[in-house]
Amino acid sequence: MLTIHAAPLVLPVGAAAVAEGAVAVDGDRIAAIGPYEDVVAAHPAARVRRWPGLLTPGLRQDRARELLTRCYHPDPREADELGELPLWGEAFERLAATMDTARRAGSVRRGLQRMLRHGTTHVVGPFGADEPALRTALSRSGLVQVPGRPGDGPPDLDPFAGGGDLTATAHGPLTVGGRADLAVFDVADEAALRVDGARLCVATVLAGRLVHRAR
Repeated sequence: MLTIHAAPLVLPVGAAAVAEGAVAVDGDRIAAIGPYEDVVAAHPAARVRRWPGLLTPGLRQDRARELLTRCYHPDPREADELGELPLWGEAFERLAATMDTARRAGSVRRGLQRMLRHGTTHVVGPFGADEPALRTALSRSGLVQVPGRPGDGPPDLDPFAGGGDLTATAHGPLTVGGRADLAVFDVADEAALRVDGARLCVATVLAGRLVHRAR
């Protein structure tokens, strides 16, 4: 079913911003990008999802390998003891010394889910053939592995933590006929997005599928 995702501001990257814009998605492809009224008029039978804030391409997570192999993502039931943020460095090493395969696999799954909740649709590897469980979890998540240079600094679920702007952090531009990998953030504009970060993601669309919805 064709779906229209509408937001007060659409930033396709590589093209002009669209106020009161919309992106029409047909299957896993983008069918149209433009002003909401024009897109709806061209696709009157489409389901419409209205979002607050800013619609952008999905984001690229440059620290994915570290986040999945050198961090522990606590189970919500462990929050009182371990908190809610990823544990890395010495805290991770202490846990890793006694962590069994099932607990490590659970951390990886939660890490992938939390990436989706931060608007991530693409991850920088590599994820080697010697890590079959990690590769299986990544494949099941739907996240797209891409080549690239891993980021610097502490691993962070927020792809904007490295200081890049939207053009540098998005997986690529939104284009008609391109794959429908989108993210929506409850902020007014790109400046606010860079300040507040991807934690304000309210929706992530991966290959046309709504894989995260905060409201």
